[in-house]
Amino acid sequence: MSNAALEKNIYSRAYIQEIREKITPIVEKVIKPNADMIDREGMFPRGNLQALAKEGWTSVTIPERWGGLNLGYVGLSVVAEEIGRVDASTGLVYAMHVGAAQVINIFGNDNQKDRWLLPIREGAIGTFSVSEKATGGHVWYNLSQAERDGEDFILNAEKSFTTSGGQADFYVVQTRTANSDDPSDHSFFIVNGHDEGIRAKAWKALGVRGNHSGPLAFENVKVSHRDLLNAASGDILNGTGTVLGLSAVWLGVAQGALDAAVAHVTKTVHKGFNKSLADYQVIRQKLAEIKIQITGLRAWQLDLARHYDELLETNQPLTQLNTEVTELKVQSTELADSAARVAMDVAGGFGYIEGVFERIYRDARGGIPMAPSNNLAREQIGRELVNLPLELWGDGK
Repeated sequence: MSNAALEKNIYSRAYIQEIREKITPIVEKVIKPNADMIDREGMFPRGNLQALAKEGWTSVTIPERWGGLNLGYVGLSVVAEEIGRVDASTGLVYAMHVGAAQVINIFGNDNQKDRWLLPIREGAIGTFSVSEKATGGHVWYNLSQAERDGEDFILNAEKSFTTSGGQADFYVVQTRTANSDDPSDHSFFIVNGHDEGIRAKAWKALGVRGNHSGPLAFENVKVSHRDLLNAASGDILNGTGTVLGLSAVWLGVAQGALDAAVAHVTKTVHKGFNKSLADYQVIRQKLAEIKIQITGLRAWQLDLARHYDELLETNQPLTQLNTEVTELKVQSTELADSAARVAMDVAGGFGYIEGVFERIYRDARGGIPMAPSNNLAREQIGRELVNLPLELWGDGK
């Protein structure tokens, strides 16, 4: 794909539609046919990511200097939604990869970008390794702490729910800062995913079975000082638009559920009454309600994406949109869950047969506990409303 083929105008519906049309062939010809196999076998979707990399989509937000398409957060939102529409596992891996690459794009120096961003066009995959079992969904708080080794660092950490765990070519790893007594002071490292000290545990789950978000251990992993990122606490997930990408995936899951439901009710005929399921008003209204909600959230998704692109263009921090992006995450993941339940409902008994309905039903639920989990997200928003600090910070209230 060439940027020259696009007249870049983030406010143009034609521009957004053109991006959607350009990603559609890979989604329909590569990712969609693999979705059932990825789910059934718990297979990591490396082939899907390689197909995306070949056309530059895994570098969607990266400047052309480092092999990217430079389509920004609008491009990411469209592409992540289209992938999520047919396979949540690939969508989740994709969004976390783009987020990790964007960390390096925003906070990395040119040397780091040369070494870690350029290989993405050849198929390299990145991800985050942030959360820890001991502190759960409080991803802004770690117990692990980096150790100094001369100029370099040693990492010993037990991480939980690392998407692409054991599969990624590089990890953006968060620990407490070496030699610091401040529990809110964190450092971020780019870690080679092929280091012998990295141990991944098996991933077996209800849904999104191909994303391999299992526990990951770093055992005496040495990291060069060259791969310490110049980022402060709070910059990584909130300051890179990662949660926005994840929201787009689950918006796509909702759309996929609606697509499957519409296809089923329009082709299924009750011959005794000579009516299709689509002839029943109650079914049409259930589907219409999901459609209305998807349309509203898509507009909100793209509005926030445009804001992100504008902030980057003017060198302003993305963190000023934290609360609104968290609100979007809650609504998009819960809409996916609602859409999957409606699809299962209108499919009747056929929804319980192994296939698209039961897979989407299981996958859709995965977005709700995903950091920031919706319960914690509501607590974060509520504490901000009443001017209280995050848990485990400040006075610990």
